[in-house]
Amino acid sequence: MIYVLEDDDNIRKLIKYSLTSQGFEVQDFSLPSEFWQTLENCTPNLILLDIMLPEEDGISILKKIRSNPEKSNIPVIMLTAKDSEYDVVTGLDAGADDYVTKPFGMMSLVSRIKAVLRRYEKPALQKKLLESNGIKIDENQHTVFAGNRQIFLTVKEFDLLVLLIKNQGNVLTREQLLEHIWDVSADVESRTVDVHIRTLRQKLGEYENVIETIRGVGYKFGNNM
Repeated sequence: MIYVLEDDDNIRKLIKYSLTSQGFEVQDFSLPSEFWQTLENCTPNLILLDIMLPEEDGISILKKIRSNPEKSNIPVIMLTAKDSEYDVVTGLDAGADDYVTKPFGMMSLVSRIKAVLRRYEKPALQKKLLESNGIKIDENQHTVFAGNRQIFLTVKEFDLLVLLIKNQGNVLTREQLLEHIWDVSADVESRTVDVHIRTLRQKLGEYENVIETIRGVGYKFGNNM
């Protein structure tokens, strides 16, 4: 949904028609009071905001939007007949994402809108795949495979295996494991770590030796396959 706050009826109607024809949903306003009432209950994907308006100027409106924690991330493109460097800087300094001066071509405006929306698109979830010595871990899906066999781990067992494989070749002491996995100090009984290592090895089956015991120190994810 795109909100258009523009007091010139002809320009506002032309913008709405052009954007609608491009597949956008549009709600238009001629007065800031109407705009504020709707914005309070519904957050748009982008706002086209004129600077010269009755009741309240666009820069003031933009500053209020940016100071509202619930609305501050809405993309805003300023629309104005002014084209002086001072007005451009004022709009951008107030938090505008882009600035379009009148008169402007509708296709150019659509292109600018799409460009701003792309910048605000949430990035795809980064794949977090770990693989070594026959062990495959998908952190996003919270799945673990030992060879071709899926194994099912408790949350702590999963976190323990992930921490070990991320630090492959490095010895992690029981104290370090307690602190990172259980968020407790070394004063807590370190047998907790040993018990979880034992059950984790049992579930890994033929791959149990990827977890090495370093006597008197702790454990590491090694290369004993």
